[in-house]
Amino acid sequence: MSKKNSSSKVPVRLLIAALVCAQLVCGGAAAVAVASQKARRAAAVNPRTAAVRAATAEVLQETSEIRKLKVRRPVRSGAQSRAEIEKMLVRNLDASSTPEELNASELTYKKLGLTPADFRLRAFLISLLTEQVAGYYEPKTRQFYLADWIDLDGQKPVMAHELTHALQDQHFDLKRFDKLPKHESDATLAAHALVEGDAMILMTQYVMRSPARQLAMLRSLVTGGAGSTEQYDKAPRVLRETLVFPYVQGSAWAGQLFKRGGWDAISSAYKNLPQSTEQILHPEKYFALEAPTKVPFKSISAALGKDWKVAEQDVNGEWNYYLILDEFLQSKELSQKAAEGWGGDRYVLYTGPNKGDVLLTQKTVWDTEPDAQEFYEAYVRRTTKRYAADPLAPESADRRFWNTKEGGVHVERLGSTVVIIEGIPENVKPETLVALLMAKS
Repeated sequence: MSKKNSSSKVPVRLLIAALVCAQLVCGGAAAVAVASQKARRAAAVNPRTAAVRAATAEVLQETSEIRKLKVRRPVRSGAQSRAEIEKMLVRNLDASSTPEELNASELTYKKLGLTPADFRLRAFLISLLTEQVAGYYEPKTRQFYLADWIDLDGQKPVMAHELTHALQDQHFDLKRFDKLPKHESDATLAAHALVEGDAMILMTQYVMRSPARQLAMLRSLVTGGAGSTEQYDKAPRVLRETLVFPYVQGSAWAGQLFKRGGWDAISSAYKNLPQSTEQILHPEKYFALEAPTKVPFKSISAALGKDWKVAEQDVNGEWNYYLILDEFLQSKELSQKAAEGWGGDRYVLYTGPNKGDVLLTQKTVWDTEPDAQEFYEAYVRRTTKRYAADPLAPESADRRFWNTKEGGVHVERLGSTVVIIEGIPENVKPETLVALLMAKS
């Protein structure tokens, strides 16, 4: 998922999922990242490289048999130290997102109340990446590396997972995922749920083939072979949930495909990618080809005043709206139900001329008016909790406004559309902004 040119940056929440090895799911999983030439040379002389290479050939062959994908070419592999992997990940983070982009994503998290006010995204990501990564397959170099500090026998399931990515690359070209449309994080997250869900199903079958493998993997977990989870445990919930979505929800979704048509059904999905996290959460919507509604990007910076500019724009999707709601509602059932019925959305983050000038607009569309009403009511409750303030006396049942220390907040339902604006300056009328967002292009 690495993208080195400035015109094709990776959305930060996807960068997290792609870079970090989710050991917390099953003792380890993929972090797709770019290794530098220096790191590759270092790995070639690592004392454990010979053992990793021997194991790679063995595991790749069995993985190919289980997955029913032929090995079209050998996979080069080796071992890397923690320091080598850390340097590679930091370089990739810096190459994939500019400081401005990381700062915009950090501001978005804070504006939604998903991270503390003093949270520093880049520093935390580096700590999290350093803790979690155990290995990775790199599509551009077609190489696989395993961390040299973990037990090899206990981590063969991880190798099977990673080498599934190698087979996916040989048959379906993983590099094309670098070329998915920009500013469509929800769709990209769904596509990566296919890639990781596929590999998780394979890894499960690989482990279940042998009681000895199950014991070795369990021993690795018990003795700490899977590594620390200290940084993961203290990560903001939005980061933790973003990390595991492609693995947990992705494997559940891939399992539904497998039940329908075995590995052929999963392989066919690479020709018909899932288009939203909604399709991952509700496989029947994928099977019914229920595509999300595209909400076009529209800037309202001119209406905000001089020196206001767009800092970030993207799509949240059903999964992220569940997280946004439940951060404050603390009711999984209520939050999930309110996020269901999502049809499409587009959020835009603006920054102004003064420090603290941050405004976030969200235009969301829903399958039906009752779906929109349910989300509207949940977001009103979420907003009251988020800002610890009650809304002003309502002018309408479908419109609420809050005066907060972070600016005005306006939530309004218009038919099957819900518009949310947070951080409105005192001299700007919310009705003006709503009209601009609702105007036809």
